[in-house]
Amino acid sequence: MGNRTDTRGTSMSDDAVRTDSADEAEFRQKVRSWMDEHLPRKRTSNLDDGPLSIHPIPMTPRPRPSVAEELAATKAYQSALYDAGLAGLNWPTEYGGQGLPNRDVEIFNEESAAFEVPATVLTIGLGMCGPTVLEWGTEEVKERYVRPMLRADEIWCQLFSEPGAGSDVASLQMRAERDGDEYVLNGQKVWTSGAHYCDFGVVIARTDPAKPKHRGITMFIVDMRAPGVTIRPLIQITGGSNFNEVFFDDVRVHDSHRLGPENEGWRAAVAMLANERVAIGSGGGGRGNALRPYLDAARARGLDKDPVIRQRLADLYIRQQVLGFIGQRTRAATKAGQAPGPEGSIGKLYGALLSRRASDLGADIAGAGAQAWDDERTDSRWAMAVVGAPGGAIAGGTNEVQRNIIGERVLGLPKEPQVDRDMPFRDLVVGTQRG
Repeated sequence: MGNRTDTRGTSMSDDAVRTDSADEAEFRQKVRSWMDEHLPRKRTSNLDDGPLSIHPIPMTPRPRPSVAEELAATKAYQSALYDAGLAGLNWPTEYGGQGLPNRDVEIFNEESAAFEVPATVLTIGLGMCGPTVLEWGTEEVKERYVRPMLRADEIWCQLFSEPGAGSDVASLQMRAERDGDEYVLNGQKVWTSGAHYCDFGVVIARTDPAKPKHRGITMFIVDMRAPGVTIRPLIQITGGSNFNEVFFDDVRVHDSHRLGPENEGWRAAVAMLANERVAIGSGGGGRGNALRPYLDAARARGLDKDPVIRQRLADLYIRQQVLGFIGQRTRAATKAGQAPGPEGSIGKLYGALLSRRASDLGADIAGAGAQAWDDERTDSRWAMAVVGAPGGAIAGGTNEVQRNIIGERVLGLPKEPQVDRDMPFRDLVVGTQRG
């Protein structure tokens, strides 16, 4: 089957060509023009001529920006995007969204993929917290929080994991005790991405320990700068500190900031976790640009003709394409109005495995340069990729959790035995709790 160029100028297989309607073509041009005006384009790799036959354009890696620089760039970009009517495309208009069909979201993603978009710090807020607030929040809450979230005036995080409740999040022990119109939160969360720069977070806490562990949990919106909230960065093996442990000491949250019914927070948490896996598993892959650093590194070290390296590069390219197709399937389900399902787990698992494979290939190409380097800003990336890749097998649910979800919901395999499902939580010996 041959390749051809569609009306957007993008090479794609015959089966993948889709003709835009007049309205879609107009929207596509609007997105492309706005992106050209506000963002630099990514460099192309000419992979349509074959995965290993790119032109030898030297790559000049840029140093990673500081957190402050990344935040400033992200807020400026998102604010301008919002003012242009291009933020929250399929979110309700009454809360600041555009109320457009999901096809327009797909077009936006296709066009923006060609540009350097500084929005990684918004992934949790817009991909997870926003949909959760829209689904479970009161009108008052949605009116207050959704619009500032879309403009990046306020950045959000998610607070689920605890020292004794990681893969088994339902074993969480943080308490939320009712006191009139407020709840008093006490406990600890851990591995909270971006907590140190976030304004608000979505947290789950135990409101009734007499109920089974999945049925006594409630979800809240919490002010990350409220009295009693203490945030401590965790230094990772990469040297970064994007993760944090967060302590709650008599933190008061008004009942109006409860998301969903009391003791029914697990249902909201499951929906939010599904959104997280979709955000992680469907956001990238399938584009030649991702292969470019490996190709350039192989050429610089004279390995671009090595048959084993060439085969591994081709394998990586193929797997990137597969990840892209998984993402398309996930987005197609969303477009059809379906709630996030096991497709998100498939994409998340596949992406984690691909990250490990890619980092191993990069280290093999770099050789000794992956252990010792002259230029800290650029050459250390191979080592950082190796030590950072295992995190992808944990964040958003471990590979083992994803395999369980896929086994049960896709393959129809029986669930693992759960002897504690109907026992009161206070009677369980789980995590750091002692019976």
